[in-house]
Amino acid sequence: MKKIGFIGTGVMGKPMARHLMRKGYEVFVYNRTKSKAQELLDEGATWCKSAGECARGKDAVITMVGYPQDVREVYFGGDGIITSVEQGTFLIDMTTTSPQLSQEIFEAAAVKGAHALDAPVSGGDIGAENATLAIMVGGEKSAFDACLPLFEAMGRNIVYQGPAGSGQHCKMANQIAIAGTIAGVCESIAYARAQGLDPKIVLDTISTGAAGSWQMSNNGTRILEENMEPGFFVKHFVKDMGIAAEEAKQAGLHLDVLSRTLWMYRELEAQGLGNLGTQALIRYYEK
Repeated sequence: MKKIGFIGTGVMGKPMARHLMRKGYEVFVYNRTKSKAQELLDEGATWCKSAGECARGKDAVITMVGYPQDVREVYFGGDGIITSVEQGTFLIDMTTTSPQLSQEIFEAAAVKGAHALDAPVSGGDIGAENATLAIMVGGEKSAFDACLPLFEAMGRNIVYQGPAGSGQHCKMANQIAIAGTIAGVCESIAYARAQGLDPKIVLDTISTGAAGSWQMSNNGTRILEENMEPGFFVKHFVKDMGIAAEEAKQAGLHLDVLSRTLWMYRELEAQGLGNLGTQALIRYYEK
């Protein structure tokens, strides 16, 4: 593979595309807002005017957009990927989205003789910048094997999960675990403050024991620094947890921690805080 189309050059997509360029791939980019791709263009990427143009004549097309409706638009909209893709192209959606939509893309791609993979990631902006993302992949195993070098340029823990949609289901499990963990970190900090303790000393102490986690070490630190810049947006986490809650419901599960955490984040979003990072959940406890 040489020519890679990359659609979605935001907080996550931009460094991911950059890693591909550094590995010697010829990268073509499309984003609804061209200015968000300007750094990549300055570094040698080629601009495309539409998702379809970004797909035509490429060996692989990677999408990293915001919401399921954005995924649907770039794949099935006017001058979209599916109408433009050529036989043998690999389509890799790395957005966290609906498992059902991933299966729909897989089936539509197969009709065109293309190979679709759902490959959502975990690790946030830090993982994207450092190429240490966890990547969970669904689709045909042969397509996964063919695309492994692309994944290795962007991540470290790369695991094939099973048929189309399996990568998204794994990501839902990931987001469910994060929901409880970030809430626990915020409650821990809120408790330490209420008891008159220095929360930094508390986190430095408990983060090396059984309570330690990525969320505590990274977002816990951001909370103490009053840094609410998004490594991952509140609004996107609300989207992810909403998908997970719906999938759980369809499976007959009652996930109380997920439901409560989703409710709290929706409260923040209703207050206009959707563009802050997920660590802004601490604001819920500061009311």
